[in-house]
Amino acid sequence: MLPVRGRDDRAAGHARVLGTRTSWTPVGDGEFFCPGCGGDRNYQRLSGRRRFTVLGVPVLPRGAAGPVVECAACRGHFGTDALDHPTTSRFSAMLRDAVHTVALAVLCAGGAGARTSLETAAAAVRAAGVADCTEERLASLVEALAADTGRVYEEQPCTTGLAIELHEALDPLAPHLAAAGRESILLQAARIALADGPYTPAERDALATVGAALTICADDVTRLLAAARTPS
Repeated sequence: MLPVRGRDDRAAGHARVLGTRTSWTPVGDGEFFCPGCGGDRNYQRLSGRRRFTVLGVPVLPRGAAGPVVECAACRGHFGTDALDHPTTSRFSAMLRDAVHTVALAVLCAGGAGARTSLETAAAAVRAAGVADCTEERLASLVEALAADTGRVYEEQPCTTGLAIELHEALDPLAPHLAAAGRESILLQAARIALADGPYTPAERDALATVGAALTICADDVTRLLAAARTPS
């Protein structure tokens, strides 16, 4: 007696006869942070065309597929939004630039003439990866900024130009930092401001701008500035 084929068997047979196939065409390449590997990898950007197949033979077009990003290491396919995540090297550079800009902003707001403030700022910038940063170099940069704008920074609140520089450095970085990382940058800035004494109004204004650029709400900025005053 011949076996009776069930519905599942027939469906499996149809699937082997009929199907779709996607052919991929490289349209670009580069380096990205692979979500599958968890590290920096080379990638190919692929554009695909789907085709209806009969017995594995493409017969009819079914439209476009993708584009996708294919990792050269794990061969995983990811949406093109994976390219929005910076590579490890790019992230490190963004962090260095951000900490350096924040340190200069706080020094410009007040304390650039105090050795303790310069030492605290230089230590923070070196820890972020700028190994050759010195107190003297930071002081020279502050003086150059003051000469360029013709203003005495510690006498005025955070200017539009300085706020723009902070946002340019911090806006691209903030989405890729956890809350603790964003708070850590603000706390570093607060410690620079406190190194020579209590916050001045100009320093508070600069720190508020830093917090806003890091997408930290005003209440949390107030909490963090108070916490920085408490000895650890």
